[in-house]
Amino acid sequence: MASPPPARQHRARRRADMSLIGGIRPPIAVLSALLLTLAGISALVLGRVDDAGVPRAVLTSQQHFAEDGAIALRASIDESDTDVTRSAALFSAGEPVSGDAVLDKLGSTYQKWMGTAVVEVRTGKLVAARGEAVPLTSVDLSSLSGEDGLAPRMVRQKNGEVRLLSFGLLTWPGKPQLLLVASRNLKFPGISLGQFRSIAVVDAGGSILSSDGIAAPESARNSIDRKDITQSTKQLADFAGQAARKAQQDPRSSKEPGTSGYQGISGSLLGGKLQGDRSVAGYATLAAGEPGETTTASGLGLSVVAMVKVTEDSGQAGSPVFGLAAGGALLVVGALAVAVLLGTVQRPLIRLFLESRRLTRGDLTRPVTVPGYGEAHRIGGALERLRRQLLGESAEATGPAERPDGLRRVGTSTLLAVSAVLLLAWSAPLMLLFNRADSTAEVPRQLVNDQRERTDTLSDRVRRALNEGDADLQSVASLIGDKTSPEAMQTVLERTYNENKRYRSLYVVDHSGAIQAREGKKPKVIQPDRVSDKPIRLLGRGGKEPVVVAEAEIPGRGGAQLIGEFRVAFLNALLTRPGLGAVRLVDDRHQVIAGNTGFLAFQSLPEDHLRDLVEATSQRIGKKPRPGGLLYRENGVRIAAAAPFSGGGAAESLHLSVVSWQPVNRLDLPAYDAQNRTVLAGVLGAAAAVACLGWMHIVVGRPLRTLAERAEALADGDRKTVLFPQHHDEVGAVTRSLELIRQQLQDQRRQQPRRTPPRPPAPQQPTRRQDPPEQQPTRRQDPPEQHPERQDPPEGRAHQPYTPEQYPPQQYTRN
Repeated sequence: MASPPPARQHRARRRADMSLIGGIRPPIAVLSALLLTLAGISALVLGRVDDAGVPRAVLTSQQHFAEDGAIALRASIDESDTDVTRSAALFSAGEPVSGDAVLDKLGSTYQKWMGTAVVEVRTGKLVAARGEAVPLTSVDLSSLSGEDGLAPRMVRQKNGEVRLLSFGLLTWPGKPQLLLVASRNLKFPGISLGQFRSIAVVDAGGSILSSDGIAAPESARNSIDRKDITQSTKQLADFAGQAARKAQQDPRSSKEPGTSGYQGISGSLLGGKLQGDRSVAGYATLAAGEPGETTTASGLGLSVVAMVKVTEDSGQAGSPVFGLAAGGALLVVGALAVAVLLGTVQRPLIRLFLESRRLTRGDLTRPVTVPGYGEAHRIGGALERLRRQLLGESAEATGPAERPDGLRRVGTSTLLAVSAVLLLAWSAPLMLLFNRADSTAEVPRQLVNDQRERTDTLSDRVRRALNEGDADLQSVASLIGDKTSPEAMQTVLERTYNENKRYRSLYVVDHSGAIQAREGKKPKVIQPDRVSDKPIRLLGRGGKEPVVVAEAEIPGRGGAQLIGEFRVAFLNALLTRPGLGAVRLVDDRHQVIAGNTGFLAFQSLPEDHLRDLVEATSQRIGKKPRPGGLLYRENGVRIAAAAPFSGGGAAESLHLSVVSWQPVNRLDLPAYDAQNRTVLAGVLGAAAAVACLGWMHIVVGRPLRTLAERAEALADGDRKTVLFPQHHDEVGAVTRSLELIRQQLQDQRRQQPRRTPPRPPAPQQPTRRQDPPEQQPTRRQDPPEQHPERQDPPEGRAHQPYTPEQYPPQQYTRN
């Protein structure tokens, strides 16, 4: 038997060595590394003990509370400054009036300033004043003409209180220029503090400019209260200093990567303990609503600090036993699964690789060691039959392929499935059974209180925004008067529309509702519904979009009115606050008119609990309704709160309420943290099993099944099908060896002597009647052909084709 050429043997040996790169070993090694890593993580993370005492969700809630306070204070300061500037511009656009008339009109329209004054710019003479004395001595009138001369500024009075001054210029032709000054404090408008909470405004140096929520020391009833007040004041001052230092950093670096929400710097602080309670605080700087913007309030360098005392819960500490048990179980299960893969998949495949390479080298003395299961068993049986054929036996003599039965039918796919079941037996209970935070999960009472107070603050913010819009219309309508031309009226509407983002449309109508001047989009209110004696209304029921309309009568124009339609997007933006979940603004019928997420106009609230909560909070307790919050455990644990409009103003007549709710499993609580970590560990284990075993099925399972069919076909006598390896791995190495064996079998068949089968006897011709001699045709007698006797080639030489001399010349012509 001839052996393959040396060059072919060298290429086969080189490819066989390359086959060990990749294949079945990398997925098993990666699976082992992943399981070891996951076991260590499970032992450390699943059994982590949380002994902070204050859940992270409570700290985050205080951060959001401080952000709400900062937003409310920033909006109030910006609105006050805009009102002073716009009012001065509107007065300057009309006929000259006295300083007293200006302050009277301003006071009747807005009730937000501690004191107002009109000063003659050139002489500094006080022309008119209302309310508390405005600290004019702290204002340098000569600097008003410079850059940012009319920018608001903070002034500290002799009693230590701080006032914020806003300025506007009153200019008429031929009249001395006047300065309108409005003074306000830095108190928070409409912040619901609840119990045991305090809030403060802090400057860039850490000094407290104003505070609320801590009682005065002289109001203490006993030494315990006095000590508590002293300790709280000291703790708030410490928090103020920390917040001022943290406010110096870049807002982009103060947040975790990938987070969004509040544009300024915000966070939470953990304080000391007093009588079993721990002080926690949230802080936030005053920042504009959009990135890159700068407002009057955001340029003052102020921060808000909100502090509350919470009771620590030491029962939230976990035990490391579960994590250690889970990690140890994964080590056992993983070791068993890897052992199955090594013993039943990798080792038989490596043995096939070695046996096939031995046959290609010509070592045919020993029988092939046949693996015991599946495709490896079939390939091993085919290799044994091929060994016998290389020794000279025919394919028929080696018999047909053996069909395995019983356990020998278990293939690679089944073995991979067994390993997957072992790993999923560890992962599935973690994802579905262990550490489940069911309906009995403990929720801190502070979270329910924060949900209620933040919802009440948000309700007051929406009410104030609507009242501000109504007040703006009243101010503009009173300044239009009966002598304003249509061109000037259009100019006033355009200026008001551009300065206020709350309106979608501004227009002036006569007593019949016909539009005389308009700015903005086309009105949604039809003409018969435009004129009303109510200052603010809710329209649009039955339509696709609610319409909140504010109206102000223009004096001296026979019932003409200035109408402003609020944008729904403006109301939606007011309700957008992180940490409150879903927020809805509903009317007195519990139908939605605005929200922070998608909603249908005038749809009902989704749950009976929410509708009952709105109904309960709308009932008056004393002089006004009160906000309420609840925790319910049907269809998942949720916290909800509702707060109706209260506090006065035209918007209170709408009887609107703000409702918020959110599932507790989204909060950073220890029970849900443990559940999430456990589920994550199970998901990681399942992912590692699916990825690595799927990888193994792709690179080993399916190619091995195909190789078994081709090997059996080759052993059955198929010498024409070329076996081409798809990958340089163990399966590819066995495939290359089978291809070399196929080539050896072809060479062996060519070297065998070719035997001519015996000719069949010539068929006898039927007897034919002989014609008379005189009637027989004359035939030409040809001599018989002479064929040389065929000789077999000598032993040891390959069979050569017939020489050209063995065929007559006409044979080549025919071919």
